Formats: sequence, structure tokens, C-alpha cells
Amino acid sequence: MLSHLANTILSLGLFGVFMGMVLESCYIPVPSEIILPYAGYLAYIGRASLMSAMVAGLLGGLAGALLGYALARWGGRPLIERYGRYVGVRRHEIERADAWFRRHGDGAVFFGRLLPGVRTYISLPAGIADMPAGRFIGFTFLGALPWTVLFTYLGYRFGASGKALGGASHYFLAAVLIIAVVWVVLMVQRARATNPK
Repeated sequence: MLSHLANTILSLGLFGVFMGMVLESCYIPVPSEIILPYAGYLAYIGRASLMSAMVAGLLGGLAGALLGYALARWGGRPLIERYGRYVGVRRHEIERADAWFRRHGDGAVFFGRLLPGVRTYISLPAGIADMPAGRFIGFTFLGALPWTVLFTYLGYRFGASGKALGGASHYFLAAVLIIAVVWVVLMVQRARATNPK
């Protein structure tokens, strides 16, 4: 069923890329690791420019993230606690996300958009925490940009031989985790320097 949904979306060209990324950011399991390389493939075969393929993916992801953010901000915790289980969000995850946002709001959105599995849900705690919309949009854009550019370019670079993309997300995830760990260490050191015991 998931494969059929992805194929149906992708048959729509760049509009399908946009809609696929909206769905992925709205908790429908359409992996961006499939959508974005296909956008690059459209550029490879001349049905779109590489830039328009990247923009379609980026705008779709941003639109979907904004929708999730708006729902969480408008409905708050009660809405997410009531319906969150239908998209895999549990109460203890909400509590953990609230605590994370009290300490690392901007960084949580930025790094969350770079992590597979997390990127889809990061809009919910941002909305619940009432993160200002301008900051949310900015950090969502910055976090989504490298992911979108990388996977779209790989689809363009490898063209029909998409099998070469298999391990790319693992290398990307490893790099992001290293950067995130360094960032957390720096934040902890900064907090200790400003609040010595």
C-alpha cells in the first residue's frame, strides 16, 4: 500500500514531489528518502531543473511542517495527547519533548529536521511549546535545506542507478549525530560557565 501511494504521488512530477513532502511532514509514512531522489531523477531526465526539484521538495516539507506546528500550537497538549497515538506520539514522548524545548528550542528544531524518524514529528513539540512562528520557520528551513539538497542531488547524480543511494541516509545520519553531540557538549559547557556551583 505504501509503495502504491508513493508511486501514485511520484507520477505527478514536481507537484507529486511537493505533495509527497507535505505528507511526509504530516506524519503520513511516505519516506523523503524516496521522494527527494525521485525529484533529482526528474531533473536528470530533463523533466525539471535541478533547482526547481530542490525547491519543490523544500517547500513541500516546509508546508507540511507548518501544518503540524499549527495544529499542535492551536490544539496544544490536549489535542496531541488525544490523537497523537494515531501517528505514533505517546504521552511520555510529549513530556520529554516539552523538557527538551524548554532547554534547547531552536537547536531541537534544527537538528530534528536532520534526523530520520525525528524530522517527521519535530513540529509537534515546537507547536506545543509555543515556539514563535518566525523562529520555527527559520530553523525548519535551515534544518530541511541540507537534507533536501543532498537527497535531491543524489537522485540527479546517479540518475537511473538509484540503487547507489541505499547507504546515503546512514552516512548522513552519522554526520548529523556527531554534530548534534558536539553542539550539546558546547551547550552544557556554556551552561556550567554561566552558572558555576
